[in-house]
Amino acid sequence: MNPVVAHVGTGAGALLLACILTGVWTGGASSRLEQAQAAPPKDKQVAVASAADEGYCTKDLKQILRRVLTSCGLVKKDQGRGCQPLEAKSVAAMSGGDFNALFHPLAQRASIIMFEKDKAELDESDLALLQKTFSDQRGASYFLVVSRASPEGSVEHNRALSEARATAVLDYLKAQFPDPDLEQEVGLLWLGEEFAQLDEEFCKWNHSQAGPAVAPDGAAPAEAPGCTTAELNRSAFLAWIDCRL
Repeated sequence: MNPVVAHVGTGAGALLLACILTGVWTGGASSRLEQAQAAPPKDKQVAVASAADEGYCTKDLKQILRRVLTSCGLVKKDQGRGCQPLEAKSVAAMSGGDFNALFHPLAQRASIIMFEKDKAELDESDLALLQKTFSDQRGASYFLVVSRASPEGSVEHNRALSEARATAVLDYLKAQFPDPDLEQEVGLLWLGEEFAQLDEEFCKWNHSQAGPAVAPDGAAPAEAPGCTTAELNRSAFLAWIDCRL
């Protein structure tokens, strides 16, 4: 065979093979791209398949939540437990202001049930907000209830009052949502007037506040009071929290 012809033939074959391989690779890449666009990224698949670790789940919040739920706040079956104020200080191991700051990222998700002075009963507006907040679970694992009392009255009285407020929330949830796992999901922390009082910044949060009572003679009620720190701390803070502990 003529060497020139053979050389040309070999070059043409190599060129044809290169074209074929390029076509195969391009087709495979196109197919992989289509598959990748059709399916969510691997990290998103993991997020859907497992409990979310939301952006508010800071290291400090996880640590506090772990302490609360395992040390005193997690309600055990047939044995409700919770942290009293002095225990809460020990569990939190931080100042009240720093403790409250941990929950700032939950502003769009948490609610504050506001009770009447020296009362632990839930009114209609409290119940409506409690139902709405508890129903908005979004796959979260723990429902945290942190109750407080304003500084009127004795320290001992306010300890008991804040405990009664947390218990009122739990009792209603147990009656309204008959779920055998409920007591493994709700964490209680009552702070009385002694630790982590809420400041006026929390008045901007979603909260319930009963309107003024109608006067006995049927006269128009007085104008509803604004949100004060005293009113704000007659409360129970509620939030679903989804953090990997």
